[in-house]
Amino acid sequence: MEYDESSTIDELLTLSQKLLESIAAADWETYAALCDESISAFEPESQGHLVEGMEFHRFFFNLGASPGTFNITLAAPHVRLMGDAAVVSYVRLTQRSDAEGKVTISRCEETRVWQRVADRWQHVHFHRSASR
Repeated sequence: MEYDESSTIDELLTLSQKLLESIAAADWETYAALCDESISAFEPESQGHLVEGMEFHRFFFNLGASPGTFNITLAAPHVRLMGDAAVVSYVRLTQRSDAEGKVTISRCEETRVWQRVADRWQHVHFHRSASR
């Protein structure tokens, strides 16, 4: 399948931003729509274990969103296209203001793998460092 590389990169960055915003807002419907049901991940919460499927992630969404506002920045994003797959890497900067107005900023390094399935990008794997 032929595609315009620049617009595909823009699309993947937009989808990645949408994914991260759904996580911060505890928006399970959007998250589930962007992810493949067999998603796999290495993340701090899995304590070094590979987790597969959506149930591990659903637990955190069921806790609900933190009160306050947030802003997520993908710093220095890099996209590598590989046919019907793509790797999106970046540093995620998350700014949060809690209900009392206290602001915190955290960062973590992330690599997200997307696969084009039936003309639609699906998030299939990620690796995330511990937040600092």
